[in-house]
Amino acid sequence: MNKQYFLIVFVLFFIQIQAQQNKATLLIGTYTNGCESNGIYVYDFNVQDGNFLQKATSQKVINPSYLTVSPDHKFVYSVNENGEKSSVSAFSFNSDNSKLELLNQQSSKGADPCFIINDAKNVIVANYSGGNITVFNKKSDGSIAEAAQVIQHKGKSANTERQESPHVHMVQYTPDNRYVIANDLGTDKIFVYRYNPNSKTNILEPKDSVIVKAGSGPRHITFNSKSKFAYSLQELDGSITVFHYKKGKLQQVQEATVVAPDFKGQISAAAISISPNGKFLYATNRGTANDISVFKIVKKGRLEFVERVSTLGKGPRSFAIDPTGKFLLIAHQYTNDVVIFSIDKQSGKLTNTGKKIELCSPVCLVFKK
Repeated sequence: MNKQYFLIVFVLFFIQIQAQQNKATLLIGTYTNGCESNGIYVYDFNVQDGNFLQKATSQKVINPSYLTVSPDHKFVYSVNENGEKSSVSAFSFNSDNSKLELLNQQSSKGADPCFIINDAKNVIVANYSGGNITVFNKKSDGSIAEAAQVIQHKGKSANTERQESPHVHMVQYTPDNRYVIANDLGTDKIFVYRYNPNSKTNILEPKDSVIVKAGSGPRHITFNSKSKFAYSLQELDGSITVFHYKKGKLQQVQEATVVAPDFKGQISAAAISISPNGKFLYATNRGTANDISVFKIVKKGRLEFVERVSTLGKGPRSFAIDPTGKFLLIAHQYTNDVVIFSIDKQSGKLTNTGKKIELCSPVCLVFKK
Protein backbone atom coordinates (compact mmCIF):
# COMPACT_ATOMS: atom_id res chain seq x y z
CA MET A 1 0.00 0.00 0.00
CA ASN A 2 2.79 2.39 0.94
CA LYS A 3 4.60 1.61 -2.32
CA GLN A 4 1.47 2.36 -4.34
CA TYR A 5 0.96 5.63 -2.45
CA PHE A 6 4.52 6.81 -3.07
CA LEU A 7 4.25 5.77 -6.73
CA ILE A 8 1.08 7.85 -7.14
CA VAL A 9 2.72 10.83 -5.41
CA PHE A 10 5.80 10.47 -7.63
CA VAL A 11 3.70 10.31 -10.82
CA LEU A 12 1.66 13.36 -9.81
CA PHE A 13 4.83 15.25 -8.94
CA PHE A 14 6.36 14.31 -12.31
CA ILE A 15 3.22 15.46 -14.15
CA GLN A 16 3.29 18.78 -12.29
CA ILE A 17 6.96 19.33 -13.11
CA GLN A 18 6.31 18.49 -16.77
CA ALA A 19 3.39 20.92 -16.89
CA GLN A 20 5.54 23.69 -15.44
CA GLN A 21 8.25 23.03 -18.02
CA ASN A 22 5.70 23.40 -20.80
CA LYS A 23 4.66 26.86 -19.61
CA ALA A 24 6.07 30.23 -20.57
CA THR A 25 4.87 33.53 -19.14
CA LEU A 26 3.53 35.94 -21.76
CA LEU A 27 2.99 39.64 -21.01
CA ILE A 28 0.92 41.81 -23.34
CA GLY A 29 0.89 45.61 -23.38
CA THR A 30 -2.17 47.37 -24.84
CA TYR A 31 -3.62 50.72 -25.75
CA THR A 32 -6.37 51.66 -23.30
CA ASN A 33 -7.95 54.73 -24.93
CA GLY A 34 -9.86 53.02 -27.76
CA CYS A 35 -11.53 50.10 -26.00
CA GLU A 36 -11.85 48.56 -22.55
CA SER A 37 -8.48 47.46 -21.19
CA ASN A 38 -6.68 47.34 -17.86
CA GLY A 39 -3.34 47.85 -19.60
CA ILE A 40 -1.00 44.89 -19.02
CA TYR A 41 -2.18 41.28 -19.27
CA VAL A 42 -0.30 38.17 -18.09
CA TYR A 43 -0.86 34.70 -19.57
CA ASP A 44 0.43 31.19 -19.12
CA PHE A 45 1.39 30.02 -22.60
CA ASN A 46 1.81 26.31 -23.32
CA VAL A 47 4.85 25.89 -25.55
CA GLN A 48 3.78 22.37 -26.55
CA ASP A 49 0.31 23.02 -27.94
CA GLY A 50 -0.09 26.81 -28.14
CA ASN A 51 -2.90 26.98 -25.60
CA PHE A 52 -3.05 29.89 -23.17
CA LEU A 53 -4.66 30.97 -19.91
CA GLN A 54 -5.06 34.51 -18.59
CA LYS A 55 -3.51 34.76 -15.11
CA ALA A 56 -3.61 38.41 -14.11
CA THR A 57 -3.82 42.03 -15.24
CA SER A 58 -2.46 45.30 -14.00
CA GLN A 59 -4.75 47.73 -12.28
CA LYS A 60 -5.92 50.17 -14.93
CA VAL A 61 -2.94 52.09 -16.31
CA ILE A 62 -2.79 54.38 -19.35
CA ASN A 63 -1.44 52.98 -22.63
CA PRO A 64 1.38 50.65 -21.53
CA SER A 65 2.25 50.20 -25.19
CA TYR A 66 5.73 48.74 -24.62
CA LEU A 67 7.07 46.60 -21.79
CA THR A 68 10.32 45.13 -20.53
CA VAL A 69 10.96 42.54 -17.79
CA SER A 70 13.89 42.90 -15.38
CA PRO A 71 16.75 40.38 -15.66
CA ASP A 72 15.79 38.84 -12.29
CA HIS A 73 12.11 38.59 -13.40
CA LYS A 74 10.94 40.46 -10.30
CA PHE A 75 9.91 43.71 -12.00
CA VAL A 76 8.16 44.94 -15.12
CA TYR A 77 8.65 48.41 -16.63
CA SER A 78 6.32 50.03 -19.14
CA VAL A 79 5.93 53.25 -21.04
CA ASN A 80 2.65 55.14 -20.67
CA GLU A 81 2.13 56.72 -24.07
CA ASN A 82 0.07 59.86 -23.44
CA GLY A 83 1.35 62.82 -25.43
CA GLU A 84 3.01 65.51 -23.35
CA LYS A 85 1.74 63.80 -20.18
CA SER A 86 3.58 60.55 -20.95
CA SER A 87 5.26 58.63 -18.16
CA VAL A 88 7.18 55.46 -17.31
CA SER A 89 5.89 52.91 -14.78
CA ALA A 90 7.61 50.37 -12.55
CA PHE A 91 5.74 47.28 -11.31
CA SER A 92 6.67 44.47 -8.97
CA PHE A 93 5.96 41.07 -10.51
CA ASN A 94 5.15 37.90 -8.58
CA SER A 95 6.17 34.91 -10.68
CA ASP A 96 4.04 32.54 -8.60
CA ASN A 97 0.66 34.21 -9.13
CA SER A 98 1.60 36.65 -11.95
CA LYS A 99 0.39 39.60 -9.88
CA LEU A 100 1.53 43.08 -10.94
CA GLU A 101 1.67 45.90 -8.42
CA LEU A 102 2.49 49.47 -9.41
CA LEU A 103 5.56 50.77 -7.57
CA ASN A 104 5.83 54.26 -9.02
CA GLN A 105 5.76 56.42 -12.14
CA GLN A 106 8.08 59.08 -13.48
CA SER A 107 7.71 61.60 -16.29
CA SER A 108 9.16 60.24 -19.53
CA LYS A 109 10.67 63.69 -20.24
CA GLY A 110 9.52 63.34 -23.83
CA ALA A 111 6.17 62.92 -25.60
CA ASP A 112 4.90 59.49 -26.65
CA PRO A 113 7.49 56.98 -25.44
CA CYS A 114 7.39 53.94 -27.74
CA PHE A 115 10.14 51.57 -26.58
CA ILE A 116 11.77 50.60 -23.28
CA ILE A 117 14.70 48.43 -22.14
CA ASN A 118 16.33 47.71 -18.79
CA ASP A 119 19.21 45.96 -17.08
CA ALA A 120 20.30 45.65 -13.45
CA LYS A 121 21.12 49.36 -13.17
CA ASN A 122 18.95 51.43 -15.51
CA VAL A 123 15.75 51.79 -17.51
CA ILE A 124 16.14 53.46 -20.93
CA VAL A 125 13.25 54.86 -22.96
CA ALA A 126 12.80 56.04 -26.57
CA ASN A 127 10.41 59.00 -26.87
CA TYR A 128 8.92 59.15 -30.36
CA SER A 129 7.25 62.57 -30.52
CA GLY A 130 9.79 64.06 -28.12
CA GLY A 131 12.65 62.90 -30.33
CA ASN A 132 14.79 62.05 -27.33
CA ILE A 133 16.13 59.28 -25.08
CA THR A 134 15.60 59.22 -21.31
CA VAL A 135 17.62 57.20 -18.80
CA PHE A 136 16.33 56.33 -15.32
CA ASN A 137 18.35 54.81 -12.47
CA LYS A 138 16.76 51.89 -10.63
CA LYS A 139 16.25 52.03 -6.90
CA SER A 140 16.91 49.01 -4.65
CA ASP A 141 13.18 48.21 -4.42
CA GLY A 142 12.82 48.08 -8.22
CA SER A 143 11.18 51.49 -8.55
CA ILE A 144 12.73 54.17 -10.76
CA ALA A 145 14.27 57.49 -9.78
CA GLU A 146 13.71 60.74 -11.64
CA ALA A 147 15.40 60.95 -15.03
CA ALA A 148 19.19 60.83 -14.73
CA GLN A 149 19.87 61.80 -18.35
CA VAL A 150 17.92 63.11 -21.35
CA ILE A 151 19.51 63.12 -24.81
CA GLN A 152 17.76 65.26 -27.40
CA HIS A 153 18.15 64.38 -31.07
CA LYS A 154 18.02 67.06 -33.77
CA GLY A 155 17.33 67.13 -37.48
CA LYS A 156 14.81 65.96 -40.08
CA SER A 157 14.75 64.09 -43.39
CA ALA A 158 13.07 63.66 -46.78
CA ASN A 159 9.50 62.73 -45.82
CA THR A 160 7.99 66.10 -44.85
CA GLU A 161 4.93 64.52 -43.17
CA ARG A 162 6.70 61.90 -41.05
CA GLN A 163 10.25 63.23 -40.79
CA GLU A 164 9.70 66.88 -39.89
CA SER A 165 11.69 66.36 -36.67
CA PRO A 166 13.55 63.59 -34.83
CA HIS A 167 11.48 60.54 -33.80
CA VAL A 168 13.44 58.06 -31.69
CA HIS A 169 11.65 54.76 -32.26
CA MET A 170 13.77 52.20 -30.47
CA VAL A 171 16.64 51.76 -28.04
CA GLN A 172 18.48 48.45 -27.84
CA TYR A 173 21.51 47.09 -26.01
CA THR A 174 24.20 45.61 -28.22
CA PRO A 175 24.89 41.92 -27.46
CA ASP A 176 28.14 42.82 -25.71
CA ASN A 177 26.23 45.31 -23.50
CA ARG A 178 28.86 47.96 -24.14
CA TYR A 179 26.64 50.16 -26.33
CA VAL A 180 23.04 51.23 -26.82
CA ILE A 181 21.65 51.57 -30.35
CA ALA A 182 18.91 54.13 -31.09
CA ASN A 183 16.88 54.08 -34.31
CA ASP A 184 15.62 57.55 -35.25
CA LEU A 185 12.82 57.43 -37.83
CA GLY A 186 12.74 61.21 -38.21
CA THR A 187 16.37 61.71 -39.16
CA ASP A 188 17.10 58.46 -41.04
CA LYS A 189 19.95 57.79 -38.63
CA ILE A 190 20.95 54.93 -36.37
CA PHE A 191 22.86 56.26 -33.36
CA VAL A 192 25.40 54.32 -31.31
CA TYR A 193 25.97 55.34 -27.68
CA ARG A 194 28.67 54.03 -25.39
CA TYR A 195 26.94 52.62 -22.32
CA ASN A 196 28.33 53.52 -18.88
CA PRO A 197 25.80 51.88 -16.52
CA ASN A 198 27.41 53.10 -13.29
CA SER A 199 27.90 56.71 -14.33
CA LYS A 200 25.89 59.38 -12.52
CA THR A 201 25.37 61.73 -15.46
CA ASN A 202 26.95 60.40 -18.68
CA ILE A 203 25.30 57.00 -18.81
CA LEU A 204 25.03 57.26 -22.58
CA GLU A 205 27.89 58.87 -24.53
CA PRO A 206 27.75 59.46 -28.31
CA LYS A 207 29.99 56.98 -30.14
CA ASP A 208 28.90 56.89 -33.78
CA SER A 209 25.95 57.10 -36.18
CA VAL A 210 25.09 55.69 -39.58
CA ILE A 211 22.71 57.09 -42.19
CA VAL A 212 20.21 54.88 -44.00
CA LYS A 213 18.42 55.66 -47.25
CA ALA A 214 16.67 59.06 -47.24
CA GLY A 215 12.98 58.76 -46.43
CA SER A 216 13.22 55.14 -45.26
CA GLY A 217 12.63 55.77 -41.53
CA PRO A 218 14.57 53.32 -39.29
CA ARG A 219 12.16 51.81 -36.75
CA HIS A 220 13.40 48.62 -35.02
CA ILE A 221 16.73 46.78 -34.93
CA THR A 222 17.72 43.27 -33.83
CA PHE A 223 20.98 41.35 -33.48
CA ASN A 224 21.83 37.74 -34.26
CA SER A 225 22.86 35.42 -31.46
CA LYS A 226 26.53 35.44 -32.46
CA SER A 227 26.64 39.26 -32.18
CA LYS A 228 28.20 39.75 -35.60
CA PHE A 229 25.21 41.13 -37.51
CA ALA A 230 22.42 43.65 -36.92
CA TYR A 231 19.20 44.01 -38.91
CA SER A 232 17.39 47.34 -39.05
CA LEU A 233 13.80 47.55 -40.30
CA GLN A 234 12.77 50.84 -41.91
CA GLU A 235 9.10 51.72 -41.42
CA LEU A 236 8.46 54.08 -44.34
CA ASP A 237 9.81 52.01 -47.25
CA GLY A 238 9.88 48.50 -45.74
CA SER A 239 13.61 47.96 -46.28
CA ILE A 240 15.76 45.79 -44.02
CA THR A 241 19.38 46.89 -43.79
CA VAL A 242 21.89 44.23 -42.78
CA PHE A 243 24.94 45.49 -40.91
CA HIS A 244 28.13 43.82 -39.81
CA TYR A 245 28.60 44.77 -36.14
CA LYS A 246 31.89 45.03 -34.26
CA LYS A 247 32.86 47.13 -31.24
CA GLY A 248 30.17 49.76 -31.65
CA LYS A 249 30.55 50.05 -35.43
CA LEU A 250 27.87 49.21 -37.99
CA GLN A 251 28.89 48.50 -41.59
CA GLN A 252 26.20 47.88 -44.21
CA VAL A 253 26.42 44.57 -46.11
CA GLN A 254 22.97 44.10 -47.70
CA GLU A 255 19.51 45.59 -48.13
CA ALA A 256 16.37 43.45 -48.35
CA THR A 257 12.67 44.36 -48.20
CA VAL A 258 9.38 43.23 -46.66
CA VAL A 259 7.47 44.67 -49.62
CA ALA A 260 6.28 42.37 -52.41
CA PRO A 261 7.55 43.36 -55.91
CA ASP A 262 4.03 44.09 -57.20
CA PHE A 263 2.71 45.79 -54.04
CA LYS A 264 0.98 49.15 -54.64
CA GLY A 265 -0.51 50.03 -51.23
CA GLN A 266 0.62 51.82 -48.08
CA ILE A 267 3.86 50.62 -46.47
CA SER A 268 4.20 50.67 -42.69
CA ALA A 269 6.80 48.15 -41.53
CA ALA A 270 6.69 47.44 -37.80
CA ALA A 271 8.52 44.66 -35.94
CA ILE A 272 11.57 42.49 -36.60
CA SER A 273 12.99 39.49 -34.75
CA ILE A 274 15.18 36.41 -35.19
CA SER A 275 14.19 32.85 -34.29
CA PRO A 276 15.84 31.35 -31.16
CA ASN A 277 17.88 28.96 -33.32
CA GLY A 278 19.30 31.96 -35.23
CA LYS A 279 18.33 30.55 -38.62
CA PHE A 280 15.41 32.78 -39.62
CA LEU A 281 14.39 36.43 -39.50
CA TYR A 282 10.78 37.68 -39.42
CA ALA A 283 9.43 41.19 -40.08
CA THR A 284 5.90 42.60 -40.26
CA ASN A 285 4.36 45.18 -42.58
CA ARG A 286 1.17 46.96 -41.53
CA GLY A 287 -0.39 49.62 -43.82
CA THR A 288 -2.56 47.92 -46.39
CA ALA A 289 -0.38 44.79 -46.53
CA ASN A 290 -0.85 43.31 -43.03
CA ASP A 291 1.67 40.56 -43.69
CA ILE A 292 4.84 39.05 -42.29
CA SER A 293 7.95 38.19 -44.29
CA VAL A 294 10.22 35.24 -43.55
CA PHE A 295 13.92 35.21 -44.43
CA LYS A 296 16.61 32.59 -44.02
CA ILE A 297 19.87 33.90 -42.57
CA VAL A 298 22.68 32.58 -44.75
CA LYS A 299 26.45 33.13 -45.00
CA LYS A 300 27.89 36.42 -43.77
CA GLY A 301 24.55 37.33 -42.18
CA ARG A 302 22.80 37.91 -45.48
CA LEU A 303 19.07 37.37 -45.94
CA GLU A 304 17.41 34.97 -48.37
CA PHE A 305 13.66 35.39 -48.88
CA VAL A 306 11.49 32.40 -47.87
CA GLU A 307 7.84 33.51 -47.89
CA ARG A 308 5.40 36.30 -47.17
CA VAL A 309 2.03 35.47 -45.53
CA SER A 310 -0.99 37.33 -44.20
CA THR A 311 -0.98 37.99 -40.46
CA LEU A 312 -4.76 37.38 -40.48
CA GLY A 313 -5.55 40.72 -38.85
CA LYS A 314 -5.07 44.46 -39.17
CA GLY A 315 -2.20 46.44 -37.70
CA PRO A 316 0.45 43.78 -36.86
CA ARG A 317 2.27 46.14 -34.53
CA SER A 318 4.35 43.57 -32.65
CA PHE A 319 5.11 39.88 -32.54
CA ALA A 320 7.01 37.48 -30.30
CA ILE A 321 8.49 34.01 -30.68
CA ASP A 322 8.14 31.69 -27.69
CA PRO A 323 11.41 30.61 -26.01
CA THR A 324 11.34 27.17 -27.65
CA GLY A 325 10.95 28.64 -31.14
CA LYS A 326 7.81 26.61 -31.83
CA PHE A 327 5.22 29.42 -32.00
CA LEU A 328 5.10 32.99 -33.33
CA LEU A 329 2.40 35.29 -31.92
CA ILE A 330 1.32 38.45 -33.77
CA ALA A 331 -0.47 41.33 -32.00
CA HIS A 332 -3.03 43.20 -34.11
CA GLN A 333 -3.70 46.72 -32.87
CA TYR A 334 -6.85 47.27 -34.93
CA THR A 335 -8.58 43.87 -34.95
CA ASN A 336 -8.01 43.38 -31.21
CA ASP A 337 -6.39 39.96 -31.22
CA VAL A 338 -3.15 38.00 -31.04
CA VAL A 339 -2.96 35.36 -33.77
CA ILE A 340 -0.86 32.26 -33.02
CA PHE A 341 1.22 30.66 -35.77
CA SER A 342 3.37 27.54 -35.56
CA ILE A 343 6.93 27.64 -36.95
CA ASP A 344 8.51 24.94 -39.07
CA LYS A 345 11.99 24.86 -37.57
CA GLN A 346 13.51 23.44 -40.75
CA SER A 347 12.06 25.91 -43.28
CA GLY A 348 11.06 28.82 -41.02
CA LYS A 349 7.60 28.85 -42.63
CA LEU A 350 4.50 29.80 -40.65
CA THR A 351 1.19 27.94 -40.29
CA ASN A 352 -1.94 29.34 -38.67
CA THR A 353 -2.88 27.24 -35.62
CA GLY A 354 -6.44 28.59 -35.58
CA LYS A 355 -5.83 29.88 -32.06
CA LYS A 356 -5.91 33.51 -31.03
CA ILE A 357 -6.09 35.66 -27.93
CA GLU A 358 -8.87 38.24 -28.14
CA LEU A 359 -7.80 41.41 -26.36
CA CYS A 360 -8.28 45.17 -26.64
CA SER A 361 -5.66 46.78 -28.90
CA PRO A 362 -2.59 44.61 -28.15
CA VAL A 363 0.65 46.27 -29.23
CA CYS A 364 3.51 44.60 -27.33
CA LEU A 365 4.27 40.93 -26.63
CA VAL A 366 7.02 39.87 -24.23
CA PHE A 367 7.88 36.35 -23.14
CA LYS A 368 9.49 36.14 -19.72
CA LYS A 369 12.48 33.89 -20.24
